[in-house]
Amino acid sequence: MSGLKYWLWLSTLHGISTKTAKALVEYFGSPKEIYFAREKHYNSAGITARGELSALGNKSLELASRIWRDCDELDIRILTLQDAEYPVRLLNIYDPPTVLYIKGRLPVVDEEVVIGMVGTRGATPYGLRVTERLAYDISKSGAIIVSGLADGIDAAAIRGSLRAGGKPIAVLGTGIDVYYPQKNRYLQDDVGTAGTLISEYPPGTPPNSSNFPVRNRIISGISVGVVVVEAPKQSGALITASRAMEQGRDIFVVPGNIDSFACAGSNELLKDNCALAVTSARDVIREYEAAYPYKLSVKTEAGFGLSEDENEPKAQPNTAHSKQVSGNSTEKVVDNDAKLEYIDLKAQLEGLSEDELALVSVMTEREMHIDDIIDRSGKAPHIVLSALTELELKGYALEQKGKRYSLILSKNTNTRGAV
Repeated sequence: MSGLKYWLWLSTLHGISTKTAKALVEYFGSPKEIYFAREKHYNSAGITARGELSALGNKSLELASRIWRDCDELDIRILTLQDAEYPVRLLNIYDPPTVLYIKGRLPVVDEEVVIGMVGTRGATPYGLRVTERLAYDISKSGAIIVSGLADGIDAAAIRGSLRAGGKPIAVLGTGIDVYYPQKNRYLQDDVGTAGTLISEYPPGTPPNSSNFPVRNRIISGISVGVVVVEAPKQSGALITASRAMEQGRDIFVVPGNIDSFACAGSNELLKDNCALAVTSARDVIREYEAAYPYKLSVKTEAGFGLSEDENEPKAQPNTAHSKQVSGNSTEKVVDNDAKLEYIDLKAQLEGLSEDELALVSVMTEREMHIDDIIDRSGKAPHIVLSALTELELKGYALEQKGKRYSLILSKNTNTRGAV
C-alpha cells in the first residue's frame, strides 16, 4: 500500500476539492508530505479557510485502508495524479480527479480518438436508434466511445459500441461495484469485460444525485470531442457539453425535432453555433483523420440516414420481390414488412464469420433472449452482441422486444430458426 494510502486519504477528505488537492500535491510534492505537514505549512500553501484546515487536520487512515482492501478484493486498480497511466488530457483540466478507480483495461487514452456521447435519459425511439448506430459506426471506424451508463442515450451509446466489437469506456457516478440503474447490470459487466469502467468514487459509493453532474467532466476530459444527442434545456448532457467547451473539446450535435422537449437544449447548441451538426459517423471521424491517420478508417453502414459514399460498405437491403431458386438449394424466407424474399442460404452462409455461424447454430427457437444466446454459444457478451448486429445487417436476424432475437426462417425446415 505504501504511499497509496495517503492518496486515498487526500481524495476522501470532505471539504477539500479536487482542484485544491491538485494544488497541494504540486506545492508539497506528494500526499504523504501533505499528510505530515502542519497548519503553518498549509497556510504557506495558501490554505487559510477554516473548513479546509479542519479537513486536513483529520489524520485517520482507517477509511483509506478499507478502500484499499475493497479494491484489492474487487480487482479494481487505483490511478493517482502522479501515475504515468493517468491520462494527460484529464490531468490538464481545471479540476482533475485526485484518484481514478479502474475496472478493465484502460487504453492509452492520449493516443486514441475518444469520442464522448451523451444525452437525455428520456430519449425518443429516434434518439436511441441514432445513438446506437452512430456509436456502432464510430467504433467500427477505430475510435473509442465514452459515456455514462444512465438510461437512454448513454446506455444506447455503450450498446452500439459493444455491438461493433468496440472497447467502450463508461464513467460512473457510483462506486464501480454498484449497479445503477439495476437494469443495466449486465451492460456494466460487459463494459468491465470488453472495455473500461472508471469512477472517481471508491467502492460502495451509492448513486447520490450530486455525483453525476460532477462525473461529466471526466467524460469530456478524456475525449477529443463530444456528441450530444437529444438534450433538454438544463440537462446533464448540456453540463457535459459546457465542460467540454471549457476544456477546448469539439462539440457535435445530432439535429432533433424542433417540437421535441428532449431536443430543446441540443438544438440550441446548433442555433448558437456552438456545435457541428452530425448526420453520420463521417461527420465526426473526418475531424480527426489528419491527426490520427493510423487510428481511423471510416466504415459506416446504411442506417438512420447516414451519408453514404460509393466506396463505403453498404448493408444489403431486403428487396420486396421473390427470387426463383432451382434444384434442391436451400432457401431462406425473409419477412420484410410482410413481404417475402427467397435467398440461397447455402451461398450466403459461406460469407458468415465463425462467431456468426456459432450463433446461427444455437438459435433454434422462434425467439431467444440474448442471455440465452450467450449461455448456449459460450461466447463473451460483447462478441455475441457484435455478431448479432452483423447478422441483422446481413438479413439473418431480427431484434424483437425485450432483448429477444429471432432468426429468419428457412423455407425447407419445420423448426423456427433452424438452418
